[in-house]
Amino acid sequence: MSKTLLVGLDGATFTVLKPFIEGTCEEGVVMPFLAALVKEGYSATLKSTAHPLTPPAWTSVVTGRTPGNHGIYDFVRFEDMGNEMFFTLYDSRDIRTETLWQVAGRENKSVVSLNFPMMAPPVEIPGSLVPGFVSWKHLRRNTYPSELYDRIAKIDGFDPKELSWDFERESQIGEIMPDDELYEWVKNHLPRDDQWFNIAETLMKEDQPDLLAVMLDGTDKIQHQAWHLLDPEEWKGEQPESRKKCREIVVEYFRRVDGYLQALYTAAGPGSHMVIVSDHGFTGSIKLVRINKYLEEKGYLKYRPSDGSEAAKRRDMANFANLDWNETKAFCPTPSSNGVVIRMKSEKNPNGVEPAEYESFRAQLIEDLLAMTDPETGEHVITNVMTREDAFPGPAMENAPDLTVVLCDHGFVSVRDRSPRVVSRPVPFGTHHPDGVFIMTGPGVSRGKKGADMSIVDTTSVVAHAMGMHVPVEFEGKVPADLYTEAWFDTHPVEISGHTDASAAPMAQLDKDEDISDEQRAEMLAQLRALGYIED
Repeated sequence: MSKTLLVGLDGATFTVLKPFIEGTCEEGVVMPFLAALVKEGYSATLKSTAHPLTPPAWTSVVTGRTPGNHGIYDFVRFEDMGNEMFFTLYDSRDIRTETLWQVAGRENKSVVSLNFPMMAPPVEIPGSLVPGFVSWKHLRRNTYPSELYDRIAKIDGFDPKELSWDFERESQIGEIMPDDELYEWVKNHLPRDDQWFNIAETLMKEDQPDLLAVMLDGTDKIQHQAWHLLDPEEWKGEQPESRKKCREIVVEYFRRVDGYLQALYTAAGPGSHMVIVSDHGFTGSIKLVRINKYLEEKGYLKYRPSDGSEAAKRRDMANFANLDWNETKAFCPTPSSNGVVIRMKSEKNPNGVEPAEYESFRAQLIEDLLAMTDPETGEHVITNVMTREDAFPGPAMENAPDLTVVLCDHGFVSVRDRSPRVVSRPVPFGTHHPDGVFIMTGPGVSRGKKGADMSIVDTTSVVAHAMGMHVPVEFEGKVPADLYTEAWFDTHPVEISGHTDASAAPMAQLDKDEDISDEQRAEMLAQLRALGYIED
């Protein structure tokens, strides 16, 4: 059976890729290899999870399950202790369902998994795993098998500090950077994906796995910070030389990505299938929506009074630290979640919402959220409010936010105690959009076909089928009927049979009591803070 190559491009969007593929941008064709894949293969818009965020979306790719089943909703989760909130990070031990890597092992397939989030600490898989979202200091202990780190350390140019998340570098991110700072920031990010590519190419050549899956996340980081340089609607007219210089290095990154794709496809060998997907798309956000401030105005939460001390000022700027929990019935836990949590009455929280009043309380809360407007323009800033049973159905639904909001520009909310409740940004800031990308080529794949919209969980079923595996009954996605030619399907039908093993899920396999260190947690939170997923 031929090899299968799964490349994740975090946040990739056809809004940016299309001009680079078709040559309609001022630089001409920037990504000729990707252009050939689209021309000769199959492409479609890939719809993300209900809330298009990296942890739940990539976990859906890895498991073939939606968040209500796999249990990952955000970077950070919390436990309501009544008078306080205990926050910690999601990791692999929160995943309730088996991964594709594990399912492949039962069909005697080998796997290499590189840089996917929520994969640490690692479970045993039939091959090699280097997780994403791990600092370089903790990378060795989180690779599988244990001897893998020493193998990759021998690769020419290997630098664990470049490979892993550089929390100090990311902490330099601001919502607006002068052009000279942005140029240096992008320049310093280029080596990171070089590192992941070098490992992927080496392991593909040396191990010849049945599946090599690698995620490149520079697309996401650069689009967050440099959206105004990439969006065709923003990059118009005369631009200052300093900004042109910034765009040049941003475009250079996408040229490099095209080279990575070509080299990996070549390393996979003739007759291989290549699947390129993103966890979500991207767009520009122009509104800063302070949702907790609005909830305070509506009487759903209350801040503790400040005594003016430096400690109090820090608490005022921190997430929730200064809330009066006895007077708080609904709040947004993190900017990345875009979620609103309703605090129910319990022994720990005697002032919460009575269970009998939940539906009416939630209905009024939805009405109030949809009524939120920009005071300057009168524009409604929340276009949709999803209940958790609509957004995240499944056995893990109880851990989802009660409500998930969609902003008018798809931005992330702010949870800071600042006024006014809505402000406009001077420059659009890159934010997540539900529409990601799916591109596939290989034997039997329909040529030059633009398919209908796909679901992110379709990816897992497509990859399993491409590997010659049965598609487990529990996988929620499907293989599109027009993905392959009829002749190919005649000899390679999709076989849906067998089951995933809940007892093999990371949650069941790993010791939850073995927590990450305070240092590692602090570093990870610093990264999330830098990218704007949490606030400080």
